[in-house]
Amino acid sequence: MTNIAEISDDEVDGRFHLLDREAREGGYYLNTDIAFTKGLVRGLLFNEKRFGYPSCPCRLALGNRQQDLDIICPCDYRDPDLNDYGACYCALYVSDAIARQGKVLQPVPERRPPLSVREQQKNNVPPSVLGILNYPVWRCRVCGYLCARDEPPLVCPVCKAKKDRFEKFLERGKVNPYL
Repeated sequence: MTNIAEISDDEVDGRFHLLDREAREGGYYLNTDIAFTKGLVRGLLFNEKRFGYPSCPCRLALGNRQQDLDIICPCDYRDPDLNDYGACYCALYVSDAIARQGKVLQPVPERRPPLSVREQQKNNVPPSVLGILNYPVWRCRVCGYLCARDEPPLVCPVCKAKKDRFEKFLERGKVNPYL
């Protein structure tokens, strides 16, 4: 098994630069504390070598890709955490206010449900299969990009328009008219 110390600084630097480029292209920011951020990147690389996928270094992965899908970086909780707290749980990703405006990071509570709850949710038929929307659908007014989630993204992944350029397209709990 790989030891975290066996991950070279060159590997960390390479992945850091890749993540930073991808984050900026997507309208996101990595934490500006470079030493801290590279420590998280080292954890991602370690988990990737250990499990075959880059699970969040801040959460306990089970080593089963299906059970850990929600914590493969960037995890499912990143955007809600950024919207609510200005950073993701491990603080790898931060908001514009923290990255460029100097706002202080605040603690981010864990929102990942326990395994028993995740298993129960997986075994239930989601209402969307029955035609009821689980999440509101947001539409980018600039390019038409659609996404189903509690809040619109901070930045449109297609045209890079800011969050305020999104409008609610379909309401949560309503019957999907397109089924």
